[in-house]
Amino acid sequence: MEYMLAVILFAISTSITPGPNNIMVMTSALNFGVKKTLPLLVGICAGFSVMLLVIGFGFGQVFTAFPSLHLIIKCVGVAYLLYLAWAIAKSASAPIDTDKAKPLTFMNGALFQWVNAKAWVVATGAIAAFTSIGDGYYTQNVIIALVFFIAAFPCVGTWLLCGSALKRVLTRDKYRTLFNYVMATLLVLSVLPVALEIIEQVQVAKLWA
Repeated sequence: MEYMLAVILFAISTSITPGPNNIMVMTSALNFGVKKTLPLLVGICAGFSVMLLVIGFGFGQVFTAFPSLHLIIKCVGVAYLLYLAWAIAKSASAPIDTDKAKPLTFMNGALFQWVNAKAWVVATGAIAAFTSIGDGYYTQNVIIALVFFIAAFPCVGTWLLCGSALKRVLTRDKYRTLFNYVMATLLVLSVLPVALEIIEQVQVAKLWA
């Protein structure tokens, strides 16, 4: 019981706090509405749960054998997040035609987890903290993935509802434009710690070269 409570609390606290996933969901809800953002929400929840299973079932060991692979994924993730921030900021320059513009899809949300720095930190941290080597290892991995899958919907959904509520409040284009600029800035700020870590790793690698 204590184990399950710890996993649940960890899942809720990491899923509801600000991060690239939640920023994307809220921005999409504001610009496109709840219905068109639901595929993105489901993709994020399902994609992260699959990521937990894959890492728990051995993919994490690949990084031990090939540490440079982790650095490559981080670089790709930072580049993609910066692209998303640019896309959000660019969309702020003109009103969005929601009939023609296309929000991110289920697959976008699912695949995004593999280049989301926060997702990697949370996933590897969860597997390391809440599993133990032994007969129950794989069962524990499945439990963790299920808990995160269930907890993610209301947690990320909160940001979806916030975006929908803001859509009704920010009726003027200039307010919506300001909101998109703020979200783009927050997305860039969420990337900075990872970018600094990459720079540090590259500098260390040069010293050893």
